[in-house]
Amino acid sequence: MANPEDQRLTPGLYLVATPIGSARDITLRALDVLGAADVLAAEDTRSLRKLMEIHGIDLAGRPLVAYHDHNGARVRPRLLAALEAGQAVAYAPDAGTPLIADPGYDLAREARTRGHAVTAVPGPSAVVTALTLAGLPTDRFFFGGFLPASTGKRRTALGELAAVPGTLVFYESPHRVAAMLRDAAGELGPARPAALCRELTKKFEEVREGTLAELAEGCAADPPRGEIVVLVGRGAAEGASAADLDTALAEALQTLSVRDAADAVAARLGLKRRQVYQRALQLAKARDGGGGD
Repeated sequence: MANPEDQRLTPGLYLVATPIGSARDITLRALDVLGAADVLAAEDTRSLRKLMEIHGIDLAGRPLVAYHDHNGARVRPRLLAALEAGQAVAYAPDAGTPLIADPGYDLAREARTRGHAVTAVPGPSAVVTALTLAGLPTDRFFFGGFLPASTGKRRTALGELAAVPGTLVFYESPHRVAAMLRDAAGELGPARPAALCRELTKKFEEVREGTLAELAEGCAADPPRGEIVVLVGRGAAEGASAADLDTALAEALQTLSVRDAADAVAARLGLKRRQVYQRALQLAKARDGGGGD
């Protein structure tokens, strides 16, 4: 949408992705838009100002407006007024792709509703970057954003995602990630494969791989720091049929009680214990007419 002859932009809202770590990860088009927009809006004006300084982009008297969760309702009319006046408005999140766990959603929705052009200037995304590094299946994934802070609500949210046929991706804070992983192990299965990615594209980038139980234990012993993305591989149910589950339970029930057999098979297959226990009860009753522990 930029005119290379005069560097002017077509009026509209430009959603500009910004680096999640290394400042050099910004695209050439993003630099063009940041240099030519009539009005700049940012989730964190200090971060955007620093990014522009690194790349030699001068504000040149253009307004740089803070737009975030706490002031969106108050600032949005000003940005919409700029669009009504035929100006090009660029919005940049603190880091990553706009509207992904980001306050820009309401601005983009209202701009589109009012008939203004809205375009994306794509670039870095912590979700996609983590998926490329984690070693888990990427053909299907579900982004769960930030889970609830309270244990009960978090476990409920995780339980609702247990059957999603793809890799689960979450953002998490360092002081809560160990508890989140413990809850995930309880709701999704302790043996379910997972990865913790932190400080992506930064100096101390790290990827921890293992089962949910292993990662929970590791985070409790060695708490991670920085920006964190947690990924959970799909449950074994996608690759194992009901017959596979029955076979595993039948074998375990030869030597174990219903409860112990359910625990062992749930851990091995990465399934929710409740689901496996109910099936174990059914198989035990069909086998001997009783089926208690």
